[in-house]
Amino acid sequence: MMKKGIIRIEDMKFYAYHGCFDKEKVVGTPFAVSVRMEYDASKAMESDDIDDALNYQKAYELIAEEMQETSNLLEHVAQRILNCLYDNFSELCFARVQVKKIAPPMGGEMSNVSLTLER
Repeated sequence: MMKKGIIRIEDMKFYAYHGCFDKEKVVGTPFAVSVRMEYDASKAMESDDIDDALNYQKAYELIAEEMQETSNLLEHVAQRILNCLYDNFSELCFARVQVKKIAPPMGGEMSNVSLTLER
């Protein structure tokens, strides 16, 4: 019987060059990424072996790599992260990715703009 595990990694900080404006691609902007990953934790619960678990250190490293590839849209960034997680973790049942652009250059004061995708 499957035992569902849920891993959350919240507010990972990155400086990246995503955006539609040329200035964003040159100057860059701070971003925060949060993920929720649901997976079959049955084997890891019994074995106490990292090889049987969804390795969240590896997930962080994969997300960091994806954040370095420039995209115009937050949707594109989030979809690439989702695809990468599913490509690397066969035990993954569900994932939610939220990408926040911190203090976006929109002509007004705000803490962030965020986009969430899930699959």
